[in-house]
Amino acid sequence: MKVGFIGLGRMGQGMARRVLDAGNDLIVYNRTAAKAEDLRAAGATVVENVAAAVVDRDVVITMITDDNALTSIAGGEGGLIDTLSAGQIHLAMGTHSVEMTRAITAMHVEANQIFVAAPVLGRPDRAAAGELGIMPAGPADAVAQVMPLLEVMGRRIFPAGDSPDAAAAIKIAHNFVLGCAIGVMGEGVSLVRKYGVEPLVLHEVLTEGIFGSPAYQIYGDIIVREAYDDVGFSTLIGLKDANLALAAAEAAQMPLPSANVWRDRLLGAIAHGDGDRDWAVVAREQARASGLE
Repeated sequence: MKVGFIGLGRMGQGMARRVLDAGNDLIVYNRTAAKAEDLRAAGATVVENVAAAVVDRDVVITMITDDNALTSIAGGEGGLIDTLSAGQIHLAMGTHSVEMTRAITAMHVEANQIFVAAPVLGRPDRAAAGELGIMPAGPADAVAQVMPLLEVMGRRIFPAGDSPDAAAAIKIAHNFVLGCAIGVMGEGVSLVRKYGVEPLVLHEVLTEGIFGSPAYQIYGDIIVREAYDDVGFSTLIGLKDANLALAAAEAAQMPLPSANVWRDRLLGAIAHGDGDRDWAVVAREQARASGLE
């Protein structure tokens, strides 16, 4: 398959390499060109702008950090809306707001282009290993067409229906629940530390019992080791997702009280200079609030 890939951050690097290693004809573009050099060495074609990443492609994948960046790449001069041909597929795999997903969908429909949202679950190491969870939503025939790409990037595919905004809502809800769970683990670790207990013991109790899943194991380990410089998902990106959750709740006219606590912990971490550390650093904020070093 002829694939364009735009956005080579921590996650995008591994995802693009999986696509390339599966034998696809890959063109890549990233605003910071140096991030494309490893892919160039592996056989990908590196181009200098969005339009060049679209030429003669069956699918163009974007793995973009936030709504503003996606708006620029999709709707800006020389962006995807301007350059995709009728029938070409834009596969957006980043985490974006429901509102923006709806707006991008409408823009593509008006231009007679095809849009599929397929946000992912996982960290950069899981992306490199092809073990992401992926939630595609869009026209059924387009989802079927991109499925071979999703299968080389993902361990499990969770079809989310024919409306791209459904995938956005699921991803936002997932990150909200995960973010709050990380915060709760931080509270538990601080509690046992106040009683002189080695946090590793609590981590083992939780992850062999009620929290026996990879996400809790990974983030619990980061918290126990205080390995916050091993960044898979930064605090600043976590704040973006907390704001997405609160915006989605406001639009649906529903309370989301746990999201406010989560957001405050993220803001505290950023205020203490931890914005670029892994978002599990909210556990450090809990430790500070608990009077622990």
